[in-house]
Amino acid sequence: MGNRKTEKSNYIVQGSILAIASIVVRIIGMLYRIPVTNIIGDVGNDYYSGAFEIYNIILLISSYSLPLAVSKLVAARVKLEQYRNAMRLFRGALLFALVSGTLGALFTFFCADFLATQVVHTPQSAMALRVLSAAVFILAIMGVIRGYFQGLGTMMPTAVSQILEQIINAVVSIAAAGWLFRYGLELDQKAGMVNGTKAASYGAAGSTLGTSAGALAALLFLIAVMLLYNRVLQKRLKRDRTRRLMSYSSLLKTLLLTILPVILSTAIYNINSVIDQGVFKYLMLEVLKKDSLMVSQQWGAFTGKYKLLTNVPIAVASALSASTIPALTAARISGNRKEMRQETEEAIRMVMMVCIPSAVGLTALGEPIVQLLFHEGIELSGKLFLYGSASVVFYGLSTLTNGILQGIDQMRLPVIHAAIALVSHLLLLLVLVVVGDLDIYAVMAAYMFFALMMCVLNALAIRRHLNYRQEIRRTFLIPTFASLIMGISIWLLYEFVHENLGNTVTLCICVPLAVLIYAVFILVLQGVTPEELSNLPKGRSLVRLLKKLHLL
Repeated sequence: MGNRKTEKSNYIVQGSILAIASIVVRIIGMLYRIPVTNIIGDVGNDYYSGAFEIYNIILLISSYSLPLAVSKLVAARVKLEQYRNAMRLFRGALLFALVSGTLGALFTFFCADFLATQVVHTPQSAMALRVLSAAVFILAIMGVIRGYFQGLGTMMPTAVSQILEQIINAVVSIAAAGWLFRYGLELDQKAGMVNGTKAASYGAAGSTLGTSAGALAALLFLIAVMLLYNRVLQKRLKRDRTRRLMSYSSLLKTLLLTILPVILSTAIYNINSVIDQGVFKYLMLEVLKKDSLMVSQQWGAFTGKYKLLTNVPIAVASALSASTIPALTAARISGNRKEMRQETEEAIRMVMMVCIPSAVGLTALGEPIVQLLFHEGIELSGKLFLYGSASVVFYGLSTLTNGILQGIDQMRLPVIHAAIALVSHLLLLLVLVVVGDLDIYAVMAAYMFFALMMCVLNALAIRRHLNYRQEIRRTFLIPTFASLIMGISIWLLYEFVHENLGNTVTLCICVPLAVLIYAVFILVLQGVTPEELSNLPKGRSLVRLLKKLHLL
């Protein structure tokens, strides 16, 4: 019993480490995209987005599923103390990554013009896409190493490598975007073009250069960690008394059978961004004959401001999804359905405690935050946050529930659900753009609807396969009530104060106050228990402090 509690506590701690790292990574990502956006503008962001959306899909097919699949399979063998089979699986996955990463990189580089022109209707994205081809190969190798460590039950190498990757990415992206934007501007001036596209195109390519540089730095770090870990690994291998070693052919078959459903579900889940951009631009430019510069500015604001800021809290769901899979796999192998349900409930509650207040906060202060961070597109971005911040909740929950279904070995269900949501949201997008004439707001509405459909379908599946009943009061009602009090309070405060103190000073007061108000009401309403807080890093010290303050 004590060993089981120790394992559970370890999963929570490891999940917290990865969640914190993911939040740090998203914050760094948001912070460096601010100066990059101010350098290349919304039009440059449009070109950057076109390249990055295609790159993400190629990455999903070639390597994105590897960390999840490797962690799942390694965790199953470590649970049975089959360390030699776990190592053989790692080597087989590494061989697979070398092949898939090479093919993905070559395809990205040589097909860049076709993909940029025909898929996302943004020819200026081709240069940036070619720059990203190196990252496709590097991330395939890196994904296997990260997945191996996660399967062993340690998230620290993944967490540190993610932060290192993003820091290098940020520095190189800002420097390269600035230098190449100025170079492109000179080319436009020499050609006598006032509204030329070379500056934005070169700037977008510069901003993608950091992705490859950051990935390379992270890979070198993980290789160093593997070499340091080798002594511990050799001791485990010597203790392994497994009689039957799996052949590399059977391991590769197992890996493929695990990867393919993940690839399909993740690709369909994420391909909606590429489809949205291609369909939206085709309808706006070819059917409705809208101005191309206006369309680029709208899409740049949607991806470079709205999606950029909403993705920060969604990082928690992605991290918990990655860390929940080994825990659920171990519980499934042990046949402990009660623990599987408990892991599911705790993960959903943690995600909602972050995503709900984030959505309300962005609704209340979205436009002031955009005004503080960016130089253009403020009014449009502010309205996107006002109407569409609920996407934080929907995408946070759908991402997590995808991971839960994969963790309980229902790999095909996220594929089916994503396909249904994809078709449904595409039909809605067509109607809202052509009939409703809603421009970029149509994309925002379809984007939210896709995630909402995934939430509903995944929830029904989890209920059916785990005999799971979702707890409502502490998971949804208390965070929502506390968030509404927080949101109304800071909105009223901002409205009364910002004219006298200015936007920056008022936000510096409102944001920390929002966190404090939400935290106090969550504790007072008993939305979180002392036991749950104690499981977090430094949780016991936090519980003692809160009890002294009479908040627990």
